[in-house]
Order: sequence, then structure tokens, then C-alpha cells
Amino acid sequence: SIGELEALPGIGPRAAQRIVDYRTKNGGFKKIEELMKVQGIGERSFLRLRSLVTVAAAKADERQR
Repeated sequence: SIGELEALPGIGPRAAQRIVDYRTKNGGFKKIEELMKVQGIGERSFLRLRSLVTVAAAKADERQR
């Protein structure tokens, strides 16, 4: 969720929204490195987040939305 993303270091409301928008447009992330495809998340930001995020398959009810 946006709230969970905002709790990550260096991720504010705008970055959290861009992550959610990217995920909505492109489907779920397949690997965490895809975060660097989100505007504003470069290698430095990714390296800070790498150990704090995971990628998991979407739940069936989330895929239907």
C-alpha cells in the first residue's frame, strides 16, 4: 500500500504513488530490481531499499481489481 511504501527510507508520498501507479500499469514486479524503472528511484535509492522489500505474487482478489 502507499502507506507501507512511505514507511521505507527515502520514499515519500509522491514516490510511493509512482510505485503504485507503475505496478498498476505494468502488473506486479517480477524482481526487485524493477523498482529502478520507477521515475525517481535510481541505483542509490534501490541499494538503500534492496534489503527491505520483497516481490510476491499478487493475491487472487487483488488481480481482479
